[in-house]
Amino acid sequence: MPHVVTQSCCADASCVIACPVNAIHPGPLEDGFALAEQVYIDPQTCVDCGACVSACPVGAIKAHTRLAPSELPFVELNADFFRDADRSTRPVLAPLRKRFRPAAETLRVAVVGAGPAGLYVADELLHYPGVTVTVLDRLGVPHGLARFGVAPDHEHTRKIRTLFETIEKQDGFTYELGVEVGRDVTHEQLMAAYDAVVYTVGASADRAMGVPGEDLPGSVSATSVVGWYNGHPDHADLGPDLSGERVVVVGNGNVALDVARIMTADPEALASTEIAPAALASLRSSSVREVLVLGRRGPAEAAFTMPELVGLAGLTDVDVLVEGGLAGLEGLEASPKLDLIREIARREPGAGERRRIVLRFHTAPVGVVGDTHVTGLEVARTELVTGPDGVRRAELTDDREVIPASMVLRSVGYRGRPVPGLPFDETSATIPNVAGRVEPGVYVAGWIKRGPTGFLGTNKTCAEETVDSLLADVAAAQNVAGSDKMATR
Repeated sequence: MPHVVTQSCCADASCVIACPVNAIHPGPLEDGFALAEQVYIDPQTCVDCGACVSACPVGAIKAHTRLAPSELPFVELNADFFRDADRSTRPVLAPLRKRFRPAAETLRVAVVGAGPAGLYVADELLHYPGVTVTVLDRLGVPHGLARFGVAPDHEHTRKIRTLFETIEKQDGFTYELGVEVGRDVTHEQLMAAYDAVVYTVGASADRAMGVPGEDLPGSVSATSVVGWYNGHPDHADLGPDLSGERVVVVGNGNVALDVARIMTADPEALASTEIAPAALASLRSSSVREVLVLGRRGPAEAAFTMPELVGLAGLTDVDVLVEGGLAGLEGLEASPKLDLIREIARREPGAGERRRIVLRFHTAPVGVVGDTHVTGLEVARTELVTGPDGVRRAELTDDREVIPASMVLRSVGYRGRPVPGLPFDETSATIPNVAGRVEPGVYVAGWIKRGPTGFLGTNKTCAEETVDSLLADVAAAQNVAGSDKMATR
């Protein structure tokens, strides 16, 4: 296998278009792309040209001879994806999108939100002559989650900001930073100043656990902790209490694993990253020895992605363990994720005072314990029950215990916030839309459009859909205007 996609894949899909032999899948036009954890290179089709390496914005594609030991599992992961694939049905070349060119001499667009979704929208629009884009953001610096949401030790993933810096240099691109809709400017003012407005404001609120004691000091969101160690202005002064030996993280998605990894990492190894200086100083004096990561469902339903699990399993200075060892994995069907969890479950704690990350499944929070500060988390054992709709859900049992802990971090998802002047769906926490279209002249992209799903690069295909809707509306308006002119002659 000449080339391999590794952990830092952002699903941008630039490599799919760059590949001359259509060896990288799933692509943006294929079923399953929106939910894919990463893209994969077909070892039988790849011709080792290296075009994908140049196209990848995060350095995720490597020659198989240049993989680090911790990256070797990706060789089999890439091959597995194509094990039973029917190659005869594939086109020789990857499909290219048809681009619509507006006839308008000028088109002024405001993009609200300077994160990945906003920058991808700007890039799509600036392909067309006569288009100018102003990107607004309430913060004084751009790049959103790419700057404040990616763990500082994921340096390859953070390289996507280099792509964004290239977008910013295009003719017709301008920033207005430190500007918040509803505080400094109204939606109506934006509509009066621009031909179209695209909201890409993300999902900045975190979901609550909904259990007693959740508001106790020492019970905080993982989102806040991520912002703290990345220097986000809203969370720079968080100052989490790291004086205890155990931290419990509720939820086992990628963010949960990121927080667990940073809290147990060697601070000196983090010193060369972009971690916030105040956070680094706190971690240097931290007493945390164990981070327990709880999953409501079983290992087969774990929310973390396979690439993130491979990275966790490859840590050499921290013990990564599974609570209960192999006992909870009996009878489960084989899969790449479960096979790796089984490998972790066979491990024994290392010698000495090594820090450790423990994965625990079938466990749900029922209450945060403490009087003036968190002292523990009451949890219940869960069982998976298949409902009438065929969906397996975790239900609480009477088997309960209190896990001593000095801090509880909730990592159970994100929610979008309403935008003044726009409709909002409280159930999905999104702005209602059809293919990004909210109402004439108003559009959305990113998490506020589709909910908190996908990866950094998923915003590219999301942006393409929204821009296609915007340009189709421009074309329709031009046709109507042209017809009116003809009718008056």
